[in-house]
Amino acid sequence: MNPRFPFENPAITAVLARLHASAAADKWKIIPRVPRYFWAKFTGGLADNSIQHRLFSDLYSAVTPERGAVLYLIARAIRARRIVEFGSSFGISTLYLAAAVRDNFPGESAPAAQVVGSDMEERKVAAARKNIHDAELSDLVTVLQGDALQTLQSVEGPIDLAFLDGRKDLYLPVLKLLEPKLRAGAVILSDNIDSFRKQVAPFLQYVQSGTDGYTSATLDLPDSMEFSIYQRNGQKKPSC
Repeated sequence: MNPRFPFENPAITAVLARLHASAAADKWKIIPRVPRYFWAKFTGGLADNSIQHRLFSDLYSAVTPERGAVLYLIARAIRARRIVEFGSSFGISTLYLAAAVRDNFPGESAPAAQVVGSDMEERKVAAARKNIHDAELSDLVTVLQGDALQTLQSVEGPIDLAFLDGRKDLYLPVLKLLEPKLRAGAVILSDNIDSFRKQVAPFLQYVQSGTDGYTSATLDLPDSMEFSIYQRNGQKKPSC
């Protein structure tokens, strides 16, 4: 596998090439688990999020090089200085986002410019931190381990971009947690919309309603990605 990257940096591209190769090889681990996944889906077992977690928690479930390029280019286009990521896994998407922040503001380091990632899995967080170190981006990235609804409470604003790629039923709670810290015009990118339509339905209703402060559309990428823009001064629904 020889992915094309939208930037040039030997340390970052070497780590990403290695991780993309590992993610591609990981697909073979998925195949024997697919029947168990569909059986759980057929029997309603996916309502218990722990089942899906047990089946796939050790796998990459990583963004592709094409998806990574989208993350990088959007972050560059809006000159994102502070990015928050829900669901960092092994850190592939984190590296694309951090590369964008580095190229937006060369020479700066946290907290002036920063990517804050998060993941529940201790093993994945440790691996992500090592990958970030190997890519020489540790001065820009912090990866928090634990429940994002707890760990992301400490994130400071203003947030320019949020990437949602963790548990799909938590997209809306995480967005609402971050919302007071989003700057006007902040971008929210939410991955894997097609495969988890039921879980993300409340989130999509919220960002697509036109009355909760967002302008939003679904990008026609494999498995789709929601592209939302936060309008701080947009009309909000009245409180009940």
